[in-house]
Amino acid sequence: MKTLLSLLIFTLTTASCILAQTMEGGWRLKSAGGQPLVGVEMIAVLQDGYFMFGQSQSDGSFISAGGGGYELADGQLSLLYDFFTDDASQVRSPITYSAQLTDNQLTLKNTPNGTQVWERLEEEGTPLTGVWRFATRVDEDGNEGERRRAGPRITVKILSGSRFQWAAFNYATKEFMGTGGGTYDATEDGKYTENIKFFSRDDKRVGASLSFQYSRTGDDWYHKGLNSKGEPMHEVWTKGVGN
Repeated sequence: MKTLLSLLIFTLTTASCILAQTMEGGWRLKSAGGQPLVGVEMIAVLQDGYFMFGQSQSDGSFISAGGGGYELADGQLSLLYDFFTDDASQVRSPITYSAQLTDNQLTLKNTPNGTQVWERLEEEGTPLTGVWRFATRVDEDGNEGERRRAGPRITVKILSGSRFQWAAFNYATKEFMGTGGGTYDATEDGKYTENIKFFSRDDKRVGASLSFQYSRTGDDWYHKGLNSKGEPMHEVWTKGVGN
């Protein structure tokens, strides 16, 4: 019995360590090239094998963004950009960095600006944590439009436990249409609120809070309210990027 109990404890401890080593969630860049970030915020969200990051000045002015698929294995972080505002030529060209991951810190070496140190954000999952792609709209009569198929031209939204970011892009043409992000809250009773921290198309939208009603049906997220322009919207997002 003692041997079985010891084995169980060892198994559970090992499983806990593996779970603790996951990269999923929100991350903040703490330093780059040995220098702390001052006056700039850079947040990355990683979920379900997909990532996005947004970088902005302390006043919310947009600097840069990127996103795509990722994989962490054998001390190497591999990225495959779907969009990258700093250098579109890197879209769909694999990039690999040396990576060291602990519970609350991620260290990346050989990046263009030296060693990067990221710190994990403290957060818990919500009913909307995950990666979503825009599927269709719902009209005033409640009728859904034709669903968009997964492909190179896509709008994706990624949510950790407290952070969100969306982006519209075409990875085949390497065209970038826009991105925005910030913090959010999704309650069990169907209220969803976004607090905009950066918006590539219009810095004046930074600081706005938008409230919506949401519901989940299978892999679909129904999202209803007023957009950042104050116009009515009723959208359907579906789980996964699909490319």
